[in-house]
Amino acid sequence: MAIESAFHNKYSLVKGAARRARQLQSGALPLIAAKSMKACRVAQDEIKSGHVKFVLPVQLVEPPLVLPN
Repeated sequence: MAIESAFHNKYSLVKGAARRARQLQSGALPLIAAKSMKACRVAQDEIKSGHVKFVLPVQLVEPPLVLPN
């Protein structure tokens, strides 16, 4: 499934759609002409059409602590 690979996993897809739906409910304009008026469905359609991208945060890895002997 192409959507799943773009969103890392199903959990990321759900979180991305929920975040976008909240943006739409807060007054953001839809990026596509959707058939539905529901924010959740519009967000899913935007993701499916490739208009919404999901960026994974970079995880900081601390160097291992070296203790003197």
